[in-house]
Amino acid sequence: MQLIRGLHNLDLVKQARSKGCVLTIGNFDGLHLGHQQVLQAVISEAKKRNLPSVVMMFEPLPIEFFAPNQAPVRLMNLREKLQAFQTTDIDYVLLVRFNAKFAGLSAQQFVEQVLLDGLNVKHLVVGDDFRFGKQRKGDFAYLNQQGQQHGFSVTDMPTYGVECSENFRHRVSSTRVRAALAKPDLDEAQDLLGKPFKFNGRVIHGQKLGRTIGFPTLNLNPKRLQMPVMGVYAVTVDGIAEQPWPGVANLGLRPTVDGVRPSIEVHLFNWNQDLYGKHVDVTLEKHIRPEMKFDGLEMLKNQIQLDAETAKQFFNI
Repeated sequence: MQLIRGLHNLDLVKQARSKGCVLTIGNFDGLHLGHQQVLQAVISEAKKRNLPSVVMMFEPLPIEFFAPNQAPVRLMNLREKLQAFQTTDIDYVLLVRFNAKFAGLSAQQFVEQVLLDGLNVKHLVVGDDFRFGKQRKGDFAYLNQQGQQHGFSVTDMPTYGVECSENFRHRVSSTRVRAALAKPDLDEAQDLLGKPFKFNGRVIHGQKLGRTIGFPTLNLNPKRLQMPVMGVYAVTVDGIAEQPWPGVANLGLRPTVDGVRPSIEVHLFNWNQDLYGKHVDVTLEKHIRPEMKFDGLEMLKNQIQLDAETAKQFFNI
């Protein structure tokens, strides 16, 4: 996967543009099973046509630009999303800056300037609810009409669903994943995502409070303003050993020590190596309890001991 930052950098892939491409457009927050179905359709069509496959996504997300106070919490930050695309067979990810100029493009201007002049699109795969252009006036029907006029084809993907215990299919969406995590129901989230939910972060220097009470922690910078899930969890950490390493983590705002920013603090079992500066993946395995505020460090220490024992029982260690 090659990242292209901005429409102005499309000249870096002139050869691909001369042939044309198979494209999809979206936020792809969480890269859940519905997204994966869209990507597979793009990849299959691109191979059939011997064309490059391209994903166009936006930073910030459109809703974050138009209504930042109403924007839902992200399931993935940008780094996590790009890492997820690295595991697919998509050839290019085009990251477009969503600003006033881009938001002001009419549906016709979007087709002419972005799809045709910018990308030379030959086939487009979109979701069944896809809207685009100023005031969201563009839709699948408009794309179909434009495709017939300009020589590209369009496929709309039906809503993807997963079976549930009530004998009907749940629509897979980023909104539903957020709702599952808010419960928190990690099994439901995994059913929708097709994989366990995890964070990625760089290990940074913290206040080093944990080591004073016998529980040294990895402090991770989650690179996000909000967390889609908070509380205490049994976790595994990838990227530090040959196998996922077990531990217990607090995700949230560290209210006991007056924290004001999202944080991930992980206590690894039987681990004593320095990991500062390293990027690691933290996978949520089991919810233990909500985040709490304690009256003093002694009560906090006692609760962490209980949390650690619960996590060790889960891992059978």
